[in-house]
Amino acid sequence: MSTVLTSRLPPGPKPRYPLAHLFAFRKDSIGFLKNLAEQYGDIAHFTIGPLRIVLLNHPDYIREVLTTQQSAFIKGRPLQMVRSLLGEGLLTSEGEVHKKQSRLIQPAFHRNMLDGYAPGIVRNIQHTLADWRDGQLVEMKEAMTEMSIAIAGSALFGVDVHQSVPEINRALETATGLFGRIPLPFAEHLLKLPLPGTRRFLSAKARLDHILRKMIAEREKGNNDNGDLVSLLLRASRETGDEGMSRQQVRDEAITLFLTAFDTTSTALTWTWYLLSQHAGAEAALHRELDTVLQGRLPVAADLPNLKYTRMVFGESLRLYPPSYLVPRQAAQWVTIGGYSFPAGTIVLISPYLIHHDARFRANPETFDPVAWGQHAQGQRAKYEYFPFSRGPRSCIGEPFAWMQGVLVLATIASQWRLRMMPGHPVALQPLINLRPRYGMKMILEKRQPSHVGG
Repeated sequence: MSTVLTSRLPPGPKPRYPLAHLFAFRKDSIGFLKNLAEQYGDIAHFTIGPLRIVLLNHPDYIREVLTTQQSAFIKGRPLQMVRSLLGEGLLTSEGEVHKKQSRLIQPAFHRNMLDGYAPGIVRNIQHTLADWRDGQLVEMKEAMTEMSIAIAGSALFGVDVHQSVPEINRALETATGLFGRIPLPFAEHLLKLPLPGTRRFLSAKARLDHILRKMIAEREKGNNDNGDLVSLLLRASRETGDEGMSRQQVRDEAITLFLTAFDTTSTALTWTWYLLSQHAGAEAALHRELDTVLQGRLPVAADLPNLKYTRMVFGESLRLYPPSYLVPRQAAQWVTIGGYSFPAGTIVLISPYLIHHDARFRANPETFDPVAWGQHAQGQRAKYEYFPFSRGPRSCIGEPFAWMQGVLVLATIASQWRLRMMPGHPVALQPLINLRPRYGMKMILEKRQPSHVGG
């Protein structure tokens, strides 16, 4: 006897006119989802054309999607546009392909490997600081982006990529501009049309492919295993049998990690500098720790366990401004969550931003409080109340690297500089593929001298 399943969709608004929800979502996605949760509760649904979309706004439901029932979900349609740039990298691949890639790449983020990346990270930070001058006006989003690309190049390829950074930056900016189409019905078909945006995207993708394939070829020709990620991937590609990784897969993983550096890490750091500029007490506490631990020298990997407050600052910034503010999934089969059932093809949205700002899960959620983060983050992570890098089997494999980079960047720069907002500079959210500052982040540099505690 077969069982007939019927949808029991959660409550939600009916569009006043066709595609009304699309226009509202594109205008202010965070505001739209926040209003949806406030009006309809922790599980709600809306439609965009033929797309059925469910918003989950409670940690218990989020655990179901990311862990308990994770096999019932795929990345699916929401990442079709991203796949057109990244190929079958870790971010976009599914099933056995993803498991194999994770198995091959995971060793690059083990603790012993991470410590080996630290000198290159600090060296690239210092390269950025070499051009800074007291009183200079700096666009911090741009500075953090170019620095993060250079750091990714060092860790990925074990080579200096500074000469290619501006071109990589421009190409990624152009290519990711197309990701704004993701909410559009039938967006995956737009790449087949000769639209101006499509032509710009394909041109940028070709430039990135040329740069990356050239770097990979040079690393392969050098025949040296420098402990960088591409060395690990190339070693995997030389293996025989099913475990090998093709050159195309090496390219896909490399561009995936470049994209992470380009947008995710740089955005997180930009918001952190903004928060420190607005909270003198937290900035002073950070300086005290850095002066005590570093004594005026540059940080090394061995300092990381002692930079506790620095980590709290970065963690609290990730709570208030999680770059990956929206985690989409697509049901691959019938799913029941919270007493509601929906069929395969349903898009499920999870928002770390909404959960992180929910007063049910964090007292004074709008307040920047690194100490409170240090007290509660571990428990909140276990309860799915804090997840800036997602959770479960599909969580960000590079999370340990992102934490290390974030702490080292804060330690290196804040030990030498204070950053102040340019008077009158507007600050607002721009939720694209990541949660960027809409108007960039123009800041004024102030040189500082470390206080040599006990010296």
